[in-house]
Amino acid sequence: MDNNVKNQAAFTKRKTASIMMQFKKIIGSLLLVLLSLSSNAQEKEVQMGDMMRDNGRIYVVVAVVLTILIGLILYVIRLDKKITRLEKEK
Repeated sequence: MDNNVKNQAAFTKRKTASIMMQFKKIIGSLLLVLLSLSSNAQEKEVQMGDMMRDNGRIYVVVAVVLTILIGLILYVIRLDKKITRLEKEK
């Protein structure tokens, strides 16, 4: 049926709308799953976190995570500057 479409714009519009509806359904499903997981996670006790906080190890974990995140952010900024410079040269 859609192989011999006379109005290509209408066909493209229908196809895009179909893809967007599928995308919305997937995102909605993921949000509902994440919401249910977070509600289950709040009901349980966090024994490992309390133990690490009592021993002072939680600060080491936070420092390592922050170091990794800062490193990634600096890497992305540096990469963006290089790409911008290469785009200007062309």
